[in-house]
Amino acid sequence: MEDATRKFSTIDSKTEMREILSSVYNSLKEKGYNPINQLVGYILSEDPTYITNYNNARSLICRIDRDDLLQELLVSYLGK
Repeated sequence: MEDATRKFSTIDSKTEMREILSSVYNSLKEKGYNPINQLVGYILSEDPTYITNYNNARSLICRIDRDDLLQELLVSYLGK
């Protein structure tokens, strides 16, 4: 069995981050999950199994740096 480290390319664009989050949200919803709960679980644990593989959602969410995501969510929530 191969023990290769998987490398994901991260994104920098806020627009691309929004598109990825929307796509992941929609994939979770289509599969019958509560998207908010699943995304919160992923953000808190960084465990990708919170995100479905459906529509390539898991690999998409791994492209977003978790620290950047949290920062952007706080900036958006606080309006600053």
